[in-house]
Amino acid sequence: MIYNQVINNLQKLKLDKMSTYLSTYLDEINKNNISFLDALLNLTQKEIEFKEQRASEFNIRVAGFPFIRTLDEFDFDFQPSINKKEVLDLATLRFIEEKKNVLLIGSSGVGKTHIATAIGIEAAKKRVSTYFISCHDLITKLNIAHQENRLKDALKTFNKYKLLIIDEIGYLPVDKNGTNLLFQLIAKRYEKSSTIITTNQQFSKWGEIFSDNILANAILDRLLHHSYVFNITGDSYRLKDILNKIENFDNSI
Repeated sequence: MIYNQVINNLQKLKLDKMSTYLSTYLDEINKNNISFLDALLNLTQKEIEFKEQRASEFNIRVAGFPFIRTLDEFDFDFQPSINKKEVLDLATLRFIEEKKNVLLIGSSGVGKTHIATAIGIEAAKKRVSTYFISCHDLITKLNIAHQENRLKDALKTFNKYKLLIIDEIGYLPVDKNGTNLLFQLIAKRYEKSSTIITTNQQFSKWGEIFSDNILANAILDRLLHHSYVFNITGDSYRLKDILNKIENFDNSI
């Protein structure tokens, strides 16, 4: 009777793991002379681990990642231009504590988004507020907010993330109004939060991308002031996969 009441109380308190493991630990107490405090410590630890895991999964789910990939899945041997130790150091999230940015430059398919996503997932796992968005989608959202007189709220929303990942700068041109809106966001985050940028264009081309050299330089100035820059010069992973499939197909004939 008391046992059932305890289970009901734990469930009402939403201590799901404690209710699940209670019977096991009661057996351990009786069989192995484990103290009540030790059992309680283990039960509460199980509950904490469960809640942290659930929070991590939720953070990853709402962060907007295009896929789930880790740095363990990244083929550093295929991209020797990347300093593996420096990238793995980013996964410690020290750069977020230091409020530094990360800029990944390289042609399409070299792994920029993979690295950015993997670092973002590590941040989300540690319950660091993280959001992933393409540059085109970000500027579209800011433009709509501006037209609807909600720009202040939109900037506040994107500024709240400790880590904001802006993907694919340079794949589509940005008009002057969009550039101005992006500048406002980058300026608000400057020296307060961390931003990861992926781009297929060298910085010297950003004036062309953003239709305004002055604003482009202002954006770069704030991104680069405290930053880690990775210039990836290797081949495309996608091309590698296609060539491997062709080679395997040829060998099977």
